[in-house]
Amino acid sequence: MFLLSTMTYLPLLGALLIMLLPKKSDNLIRWVALLTTLVVFGLSIYTILGFNQDSKGYQYEEYYKDWIPSIGSGYHMGVDGVSVLMVLLNGFLFVLAIIASWKPIQTRVREYYVSMLLLYVGLMGVFCALDFFLFYIFWELVLIPMALLIGIWGGPRRVYAAVKFFLYTLVGSLLMLLAIIALYFQYYDLTKTNTLDIPTITKIAPQFSETFQFWAFLAFALAFAIKVPLWPFHTWLPDAHTEAPTAGSVILAGNMLKMGCYGFIRFNLPLFPDASKTLAPLMIGLAVIAIIYGALVAIVQPDMKRLVAYTSVSHMGFVILGLFSFAYGLRGKASGQTTDVLLRDNSAAFDGAVFTMFSHGLLTGGLFLCVGVIYDRLHTRDIKTIQDTTRVANRMPAYAAIYMLYTMGSLGLPMISGFVGEFLAMQGAFRVNGWIAFGTSFAIILAAIYMLWLYQRVIWGKPADYELATGHDDHGHGHGHATPAAQVTPAPTQASSKKADLKWLYQSIVLEPEDNDSSAAASHGTPAESHTDSHDNDHGHGHGGDKDLKENGAKFPDLNLGEWLTLYPMGIAAVVLGVFPGLVLNFLHKPAEQITAIFVNHADLAATLLQQVGK
Repeated sequence: MFLLSTMTYLPLLGALLIMLLPKKSDNLIRWVALLTTLVVFGLSIYTILGFNQDSKGYQYEEYYKDWIPSIGSGYHMGVDGVSVLMVLLNGFLFVLAIIASWKPIQTRVREYYVSMLLLYVGLMGVFCALDFFLFYIFWELVLIPMALLIGIWGGPRRVYAAVKFFLYTLVGSLLMLLAIIALYFQYYDLTKTNTLDIPTITKIAPQFSETFQFWAFLAFALAFAIKVPLWPFHTWLPDAHTEAPTAGSVILAGNMLKMGCYGFIRFNLPLFPDASKTLAPLMIGLAVIAIIYGALVAIVQPDMKRLVAYTSVSHMGFVILGLFSFAYGLRGKASGQTTDVLLRDNSAAFDGAVFTMFSHGLLTGGLFLCVGVIYDRLHTRDIKTIQDTTRVANRMPAYAAIYMLYTMGSLGLPMISGFVGEFLAMQGAFRVNGWIAFGTSFAIILAAIYMLWLYQRVIWGKPADYELATGHDDHGHGHGHATPAAQVTPAPTQASSKKADLKWLYQSIVLEPEDNDSSAAASHGTPAESHTDSHDNDHGHGHGGDKDLKENGAKFPDLNLGEWLTLYPMGIAAVVLGVFPGLVLNFLHKPAEQITAIFVNHADLAATLLQQVGK
C-alpha cells in the first residue's frame, strides 16, 4: 500500500492538471487546488487514525532498496509518531491556505497554485522520507516554490526578501549536504557497505567517534538552525513573513519552520548522541536568547505582521529548549539506570518541544490570517494607523472574538494549546537548571505584554476623527451626516427591523467585503463609495495616506464565509488540543523512547570501551 507516496505526489498531479487547464479558468484552477488538498488531508486523517501509537519504529513503510544502487540509495518512506503529526498538520494548513488565497490572489493564478502544490509535495516528502538522498531532494524542492511565492506575490520589498530567504536556506542546505556525504563515507569505513538509509545508519550511530559526531552535528545544526530559525540565524524570517502573501506566511510559519525542528529530532539527536549531550548547553543557551530576544523585539514592532514574525522566533526557541533539555537530561547514565527510568525523568521536555511545534502551526498560522483580514480591508498593517482609523471590535465582532482566542493562545493561556507545550518545555528545562526555567518564564510575561498591546490597539483602538464626523458613536448609533471624505456604513441600530438585522448578519458572514459593502450601503440608504483595489496580490504593503484609509474605512464588514472557514477551524483545533493534549502527546512516547535507547546504548558502549582500556 503506497499511502505515503500517494499523499506526497498527489499534489504534483494536481499541479500538472492545473498547468493543462485552458486560459481564463481561474475559478476552475482554484477548485482543482482545493480538491487536491482536501483529498490529501483526508488521507492524512486516515493515516493518523490507523497509526499504532504503541508500536516501535516506522509505519506505512515503502521500501525499494535498489532505487540508485550505485550510491546505496533506496526509495524509503515511512512515518513515526512525530512525522505523522507533521503530515496531519501539513494537510490541515494547506487546505486553509488554499481557501485563504481565493480572493487575494487575482493575477498569475495558475502559477500561484502550481507553486503552492509543489511546495506541498516538498513538505510532505521531508516528513516522510527515510533515505538521505530522497530527503535532500524534498528539502531543496521546498526552497524554490516558497521563494517564488514571496518574490512574485509578495509586498514592495518582495524581491529582497525572497533573495535573502533563498540565500540563507541555500547555505544551510549546502552544509547539510556536506554532512550527509561525511556520514556516507563514515558508514562505509565502519561497515564496508554503501547506504544512505536513515534507519540503517542510525543503528550504528553509537560507534561514530566523538570528533566526527561533533563536526557532523554542527553542520546539521547550522542547516536546521537557519530553518527554525534560531538566533542569530533568524534575520531572514521577519522580512520573508512581512513580504509574503498571507497564505504564504501561514505555510511558512505553520509548516516550513517545523522542518528545522524535525531535522534536529530525526538526525541530530539519534545520529550524534555524544555531540548532542556535549553541545546541549550551547543549544539551550541559544534557545533562551531566542525566546527572550524574540519577545523583546516583538514589543517594539510597529507592523502587525512583523510583530507576529518575531513571536515565531520566541516560540521556536521553546522547541529547541525542550529538545536539548531532553538531550542534556540523558547525558549521564548511572549504573543500572534503564531506558524507562531516563525516559520517565526527561520525556516532558521532548513532549513539550513537539507539542509546541504542532500548536505553533495552529496559533501563529491563525494570527497571520488575522493580519490578512485587516490588511484586506485597510491595506495597511501599521498598528498605530489601524488604531487611529477605526474601532474594529464594533464593526467586526466575530473577527474580534477569534482574534482574542489566538491572542490568548499565543501568550500561553491554559485550556488553549499554547500553554501545554510551553509548560512541558519549561518543566524539562527546570530539570536541567532552575534558573533557565526562571529566566524563560519572563518571556511569558513579555508575550502577554506584546500580544495584549497588539490586541488592544488593533481591535479596540480609538474613534478616528472622520468616524466621529459621521455622527456615529462607538456603538454605531448616531444622528449626524457623514462627511464626503468618508462614508461609513454602520451596523443596524437597535431601532432597525428584525429583517434588516438578519440581512446584515447574512451579508457580514457570507458576502465578500465588496459585495457586503454595496448591499449594506443600499439597505441603509447611503451610497456605496467606489473603490479601486490595486492590492489584489498582497502587493503594496505600505501604509498609504489618511484619505485612502478613510475611503477604505467604509468597506469594513465582518468576516466573510472564506474567512470563517479558515479562522474558526484552526482556533477550534487549538482549543481542543488545549483541553485534550493527549491527542498529540500519545504519539510521542515511542519516538522519545527510541532516542533514549540510543543514548543508553551509547553510554553502555562507552563504558565497555573504558573497561577494555583499563584491562
